[in-house]
Amino acid sequence: MKTLLRAAFAAVLVLCAAMAGPAAAFEPAIVFDMGGRFDKSFNEGANDGAERFKAETGINFRFFEVTNEAQREQFLRRLAQRGTDVVVAVGFSMAPAVEKIAKEFPKARFTLIDNVVDLPNVQSIMFAEHEGSYLVGMLAAMASKTGTVGFVGGMDIPLIRRFSCGYEQGVKAVNPQATLLVNMAGSTPAAWSDPTRGSELAKSQFDRGADVVFAAAGQTGMGVLQAAADAGRFSIGVDSNQNHLFPGSVLTSMVKRVDVAAYNAFKTAQDGTWKPGLQYLGLKDDGVTWAYDENNKDLITPEMKARVEAAAQEIKAGTRAVANYSDTDGCKY
Repeated sequence: MKTLLRAAFAAVLVLCAAMAGPAAAFEPAIVFDMGGRFDKSFNEGANDGAERFKAETGINFRFFEVTNEAQREQFLRRLAQRGTDVVVAVGFSMAPAVEKIAKEFPKARFTLIDNVVDLPNVQSIMFAEHEGSYLVGMLAAMASKTGTVGFVGGMDIPLIRRFSCGYEQGVKAVNPQATLLVNMAGSTPAAWSDPTRGSELAKSQFDRGADVVFAAAGQTGMGVLQAAADAGRFSIGVDSNQNHLFPGSVLTSMVKRVDVAAYNAFKTAQDGTWKPGLQYLGLKDDGVTWAYDENNKDLITPEMKARVEAAAQEIKAGTRAVANYSDTDGCKY
């Protein structure tokens, strides 16, 4: 009798499991901003993090690439409607759309990179761009033979001014008499995806004596890197490590660990530790850094490396201050 009861109970469990159906699969997603998934810069860094998660877990992710303003809201709403477990929104321009859709779908979870939305279902990831830019500014000043260095930004917004201001401080820390040339590619999102414009601005700065130019301009920056290689000058890459794109010409890259932000968003949503709120990643958090590898090791002397690494330790310890453009109402230091 006991055997029959156990068999009957087991059959009920199997029937209940069959009626319940299989457990819902974890489904993360990412929405890339202007410039595209493979911009070799900011978006691509986020894609690298998502691909790392896929490689480790075998779980694929959905993605959309924004090509016009209206698509931000459209894509986020579509993902929220289908019950996506977590959506990573890449770029400061995503903030208004994230805020709107997060309010409409309070059970959905969003990780916003490079801006802040204060809602209980939004995680905001910000970076200390000024700290990493300070370090590459030091390297630019040490590598420059003319005493004139340049900066080419993408869209003229406070985020890019943070890069420029940190860079300026690093340059001046090494050479207080250095001349810094600054140009922005434009004032609309199109400024992120115009390599021709980037090349023109870089050539103009070379004509005015610059021999190192830092590009913080998304895909537009590719034009800067190409122009520097063609002219026999140095460029500095941004967001992803771009040293390999033009070995011997890219002095270094100011790396933002957007890959880590995207990976962590997926991983914590999967394991149940995802939390809303603001996360601020600087040098001490390995959120920003400068790139040193086989592609630029011959361009960075031991003295340059030692000096910039000492400065990095001081910034981490709080004994060397780097002014943040967004906190000082301009580049004041």
